[in-house]
Amino acid sequence: MQAILLAGGLGTRLRSVVSDRPKPMALIQDKPFMEYVVHELAKHGITDIIFAVGYKGSMVEEYFGDGSRFTAPDQTPIKIQYAYEKELLGTAGAIKNAGKLVTEDAFYVLNADTFYQIDYSRLAQMQAQKDLDLALVLREVPDISRYGEATLDQGMLTGFNEKTSEARPGTINGGIYYMKRELLDEIPEGKVSLENEMIPKWLGEKRRLGGFVHDGYFIDIGIPEAYYQFMDDVKKGVIRW
Repeated sequence: MQAILLAGGLGTRLRSVVSDRPKPMALIQDKPFMEYVVHELAKHGITDIIFAVGYKGSMVEEYFGDGSRFTAPDQTPIKIQYAYEKELLGTAGAIKNAGKLVTEDAFYVLNADTFYQIDYSRLAQMQAQKDLDLALVLREVPDISRYGEATLDQGMLTGFNEKTSEARPGTINGGIYYMKRELLDEIPEGKVSLENEMIPKWLGEKRRLGGFVHDGYFIDIGIPEAYYQFMDDVKKGVIRW
């Protein structure tokens, strides 16, 4: 199975504590954060990974190489390829740029600065069962006003990234996708957002978008507090290598 790991952002909010490297390369017990993400993917049989890189992307490639020194728990070798952005392309633009290396009919997409423990096969199963163009994971939060609500009805997406000032519980986008390769053709060239442009567009076109809500361990290390929290969770054994 293939996945695109989005690792091209500038990570400006984390610069005060991680200034010498891309955000996903921030060190956690002498390993870059992204290695924990790769290890988690490999546990679920996702061993063909495309890194969508930009800012200091060469540092990522110098560390991970072709992936051959990393293996899944069953000793399956990991294969890593790189898609470089010459300029910031946004999430959808980065996916399209990396899409030239996709060889399967459907593939995973996730952010390299986020660690989310889910059963990845569940996304693929749902995509197949409901013939979805795109399947995604939603997450329940106590206050949706900080994000933008995403809603489901019997597993089908009915609303996405809907802003509200009302502080109430609800579900939001969890940032993990399983999408058909044919969607790549619909993403324009240049800087394009998956969350703000393409998914709302596809939803408006009545494309088959669906997903499920999951409450597994989740952290985005985009701010220093979260970065330190993940370091502490690894130290305490909450995240097991």
